[in-house]
Amino acid sequence: MKKYIFLVLTMCSMMISYGQRHMEKSVEGNINNLPVHEYNLTIDQEKVIKAEGKEVMGMTINGGIPGPTLEFTEGEYAVIYVENKMDVETSIHWHGMILPNFFDGVPYLTTPPIKPGETFKYEFEIKQHGTYWYHSHTMLQEQSGVYGSLLIHPKEKVLEYDQDLVLVLSDWTNEKPKDVLRFLKRGTEWYNIKKGTATPLNQVIKRGAFGAQVDFWRQRMEGADIADIYYPAFLINGEEKLEYPEFQPGEKVRLRIIDGAASTSFWMTFGGDMPTLVSADGVDVVPIKRNKTFIAVAETYDFIVTIPEDGKMEFKIMAQDGSGTASAFLGSGRVLPAPDVARPDKIAMMQKMAKMKMKMGAPALKFNPKNVDPYEMKEKWGMQMDEMNPPAEGVGMEGMDHGGMNMKKEENMPGMDHSKMDMKQDSVMTKMDHSKMDHNQMGMKKDTMKMADSKKGNMQMDKMKGMNQDEMHGMDLSAGEAGMFSQYNYDYLRSPEKTNYDKDIPVTDILLNLTGNMSRYVWSLNGVPLSESDKIKIKGDEVTRITFNNLTMMHHPMHLHGHFFRVINENGEYSPLKHTVNVPPMQEVTIEFYGNEYGDWFFHCHILYHMDAGMARIVSYDTKRDERMKRYPVSKLVKETNKFYTWGMLDAASHMTELNVVSSNIRNQFTALAEYGWNQNIEAEFSYEYYLNDWVRLFGGVNVENEMEDSMEELSTTAIGGIRYFTPYMFALDVRLDSKLRPQVSLAREIMIFPKLAIFGTYEFQADFGWVDELPEGEDFVKEETWSAGLEYFLGKNFSLMGSYDNRFGAGGGLSLRF
Repeated sequence: MKKYIFLVLTMCSMMISYGQRHMEKSVEGNINNLPVHEYNLTIDQEKVIKAEGKEVMGMTINGGIPGPTLEFTEGEYAVIYVENKMDVETSIHWHGMILPNFFDGVPYLTTPPIKPGETFKYEFEIKQHGTYWYHSHTMLQEQSGVYGSLLIHPKEKVLEYDQDLVLVLSDWTNEKPKDVLRFLKRGTEWYNIKKGTATPLNQVIKRGAFGAQVDFWRQRMEGADIADIYYPAFLINGEEKLEYPEFQPGEKVRLRIIDGAASTSFWMTFGGDMPTLVSADGVDVVPIKRNKTFIAVAETYDFIVTIPEDGKMEFKIMAQDGSGTASAFLGSGRVLPAPDVARPDKIAMMQKMAKMKMKMGAPALKFNPKNVDPYEMKEKWGMQMDEMNPPAEGVGMEGMDHGGMNMKKEENMPGMDHSKMDMKQDSVMTKMDHSKMDHNQMGMKKDTMKMADSKKGNMQMDKMKGMNQDEMHGMDLSAGEAGMFSQYNYDYLRSPEKTNYDKDIPVTDILLNLTGNMSRYVWSLNGVPLSESDKIKIKGDEVTRITFNNLTMMHHPMHLHGHFFRVINENGEYSPLKHTVNVPPMQEVTIEFYGNEYGDWFFHCHILYHMDAGMARIVSYDTKRDERMKRYPVSKLVKETNKFYTWGMLDAASHMTELNVVSSNIRNQFTALAEYGWNQNIEAEFSYEYYLNDWVRLFGGVNVENEMEDSMEELSTTAIGGIRYFTPYMFALDVRLDSKLRPQVSLAREIMIFPKLAIFGTYEFQADFGWVDELPEGEDFVKEETWSAGLEYFLGKNFSLMGSYDNRFGAGGGLSLRF
């Protein structure tokens, strides 16, 4: 009976909650003379200890990480003073809040940066209730600790619970965030090695997955990527383990859970009785009993839990790649543990993907960023329906959204030839009145816009047959099943009221392929990073429908500032409202929103390092820019995603020394390479490279080497130019011609064969046909071959032991230093 009353009250509350004005246009100023609620925040740099007992410099808000919880009541007027005590500029973005464009908090786009020593006043009407958060939008400061929570109470409490508890999830690195991004840019496996998620060749062969590995290499990929970075600690409210003994047996606690991590999504599990999910991204949903739940970066979920009568319940989070956990305990007494989640099996994922003939490796960088057809890209890459083989026995298709698989253009949109449409980067099908289109003939439900029937598109697992709905939602799956083919969808979220728009409102469709290059760590949309993109134009008083087609191996939580959108799922007209949507690997997700705002808004992947590497856009209503932003050019925000990063490597061995230094941004790269053998052989090269696309770059420079073997009496300097190409199967190919008209070809490769142990080799062939210098009498051409092979054992992030043989310098060993 109590359970029935609780559900009835909850359903009533849902109806009231949709009186919230999540879809209303924002208005600047306290025009309704609302009661003012003020806060003061101070951002500073302080030494903190968050992981491994190591003291490092962090960024705090009011002296803590995370910052304080700011509590408001719906209908108040927020005034928040943010003081910057650091020696660098900062900002605060109010994530998920409907507020005036000027106070959204993206420096140089909507809001002035907060300079050192200055204080900025944010003010806006509280139009909504729920769980939200705030964080810096300046560079990588969020990773250093500039984030906190927002708790907004409704005008009248309607849900049945006794207390609130905000839980902010986060990840922590003892490295400087800019060094983390620089390390990612250089393309190394160390982070995977450190956290035990690397898949060296010996393990692949042992599992019988060598064929799958070759298929990945063919597509220029090492393996199935899940997460980029090694974190020594994952935190809940700033701690790896927390106790809340003050909660009494039988109390109902509303857990307001925020994923405030820089780049980590989590699996959440609960000990004790099955919790009830009541809200997502601050918006109430139809309550559902659910235990294991995936929370992506920047999302929020509210659960109501009951404190056990005979112990304390554990709330546990596990990083998506299984590299770490954190726990909070509510109550007292014996522990009621949360279910464990097994670590994902990356090798099994590789085997599944290879069997399904996925076309991976979609370019993150296009040759001509101004001439991109997203529909052609979608057709070429991803999962192709006409090529997909039935899975082998034991290889599940469970939970797979076939709506996310690519079909032929004619199957997508009958009668529409996208190849004949003049489309720019982020293709927009404008002025399409979908109310006049027969979606049934398109193979879509009118409201869900699914590409395939949802019953067929989401096949149920045999193990679910005969189970009731609560059991299905609460069951625990292994992370092997919870990999790419799990229920990474939002079908369990249902709005208590219809959220669809009037059928007579015009609809504009936009296709955004999510693209990335792990080797160079460039992330983009439709193969175009932010620095090379146009704005996405939004028409006022129309519906904009965006389809995300993920062509990468990673999840991407996409966030649109200043708006809530419908996430189209199997609930059709009752699809939920969210501000952040997770797009799983090789799948599609469609959102739509009504355009009733003004100005420019930021739109990006909320994995911090993906955003800073280019996976972002500016969404524009094409209205006049705020006069107060004249001194703050948008170009400064854009340039932040296309900075130069510099790294190098020094090999100091008994037979030779080699130095390699690289400075690179998205398109441009400068390289200095010098090799010196103790037998008096030397070669040095300085070059500039320009990336035509992900894999091809033109280069020119100067080469210096000794003319006579084992002698430095004569040095030859030549100009060089050519093409460098990263081939399928991951070989580095260099084809060049020098100023003496001598063609040269070289090939290089490195493979991780055991944990921490890699094998590498290079081969170089040069021919001199005597087109400039005279050849020895009787010779048609003179050839020069150089080659080397060796082993490298990783001691740590910056040091390795190495041994090699070079046909110029001989054999030897020594130490490698990465910097």
